[in-house]
Amino acid sequence: METILTMNRVTKKYKQQDALENVSIEIKKGEVYGLIGRNGAGKTTLLKTITRLIEATEGEIQLFGSQTAREWTKNLQRAGSVIETPVAYEQLTAEQNLVYYCKLRGIVNHKQVIQETLELVDLAATGKKKFKNFSLGMKQKLGIAIAILSRPDFLILDEPINGLDPIAIIEFRKLIKHLNEEKGMTIIISSHILSELYHVATRFGIINEGKLIQEISKEHFDQLSQDYIVLKTPQIEDASRVISDALGYPLKVVGQDQLHIFGKSHHVNQIIQLLVKEKIAIDGIHYSKEDLEKYFTDLLSKEDIHHD
Repeated sequence: METILTMNRVTKKYKQQDALENVSIEIKKGEVYGLIGRNGAGKTTLLKTITRLIEATEGEIQLFGSQTAREWTKNLQRAGSVIETPVAYEQLTAEQNLVYYCKLRGIVNHKQVIQETLELVDLAATGKKKFKNFSLGMKQKLGIAIAILSRPDFLILDEPINGLDPIAIIEFRKLIKHLNEEKGMTIIISSHILSELYHVATRFGIINEGKLIQEISKEHFDQLSQDYIVLKTPQIEDASRVISDALGYPLKVVGQDQLHIFGKSHHVNQIIQLLVKEKIAIDGIHYSKEDLEKYFTDLLSKEDIHHD
């Protein structure tokens, strides 16, 4: 499968501080790569190095297999990006903004391209409304429209969900899925809104203080985040044996007095009844499920402890 982006040990220093430190990422064709990190973690810096808005201090970046800086610049024509804020003209309508960008990029049959693009991002009915009067959601959509005018193979989006209301977020999610699945675009999206990124990304990269601390596929995350029941009991061995023998649920011993039983929420009562019947003490029992938000915060907590 074609490799769209390779970042190899990329570092960006500002005076004595590392905004990025030894970041290595590989993105394959067809992926939606979710770049997760707190504000100031280095997400925007990373995206700016890909698009050559800033130059990395060290390391190597290849876009569509580019071998030289000149090839990299040329290959950027196959990428579209919205980094920080959409670059649109306040006094122009959505259509007028797109006409300007079509002329700038030498796009032929621009009327058809503009109409299709406005329909794609659901801005076809905005008429004479000027960009300055757009809602935040509409502004984000126009930014994406400008980025996808030339139907890029690679789309780079920096915090596109930031500040959107719930309806706009759902619309954005549909748009990303459509661009990826129907239009064949490979996409990298940065965000700190993890629960939303989960709905669109196929792989996640977690960045903290300029370092890529973990990569995980959605498939692997879903395996990690199975439903489970947390049981606290001083009789771990007895409880494990009884639950395995009578109910057959897979389980894992976590600490001296805690079990994770891989079952659903409605199995809790069944487990309680069984343990009471067998006279096994219950100090506590509840249903749990790992979500991306919790996974992320737990990971960062471990990092913070490690640094301290």
